[in-house]
Amino acid sequence: MGNKFYSGDTEELTEKKSETKESNGKVIILHNDDYNSFNHVEKCLVSLCDHSSQQASQCAMIVHYRGKCDVKRGDEKTLKKIYLKMKAELLTVTFEEN
Repeated sequence: MGNKFYSGDTEELTEKKSETKESNGKVIILHNDDYNSFNHVEKCLVSLCDHSSQQASQCAMIVHYRGKCDVKRGDEKTLKKIYLKMKAELLTVTFEEN
C-alpha cells in the first residue's frame, strides 16, 4: 500500500473496498480434530474439493501440524454446497471471507 495519501473522496474509497472484498469470494478452512483419520480427510478433499491425492495429502499434513488449512476458494454459492457436504462427513470446517 505504498502511498499513504489519497486524493479521492471517502465514498469512492469505500466503494473500492467493497468491490475488492466481493471479488475475493469465500474460503473453506479445514481445522484439525482428534477423530478424523488422515485417510478420511484425504478422501473427502479429493472427492469434494477436487484435490489431487498429493494436494489432499499436503493439506492434511498442514492441518495436522498447523491446526488449519484453507482447502477451497471460490464463490459463495458453490462453496456453500461443498462446505455442507464436508460437514456431513464430520470434518471440522469453517466458511469464511477470503
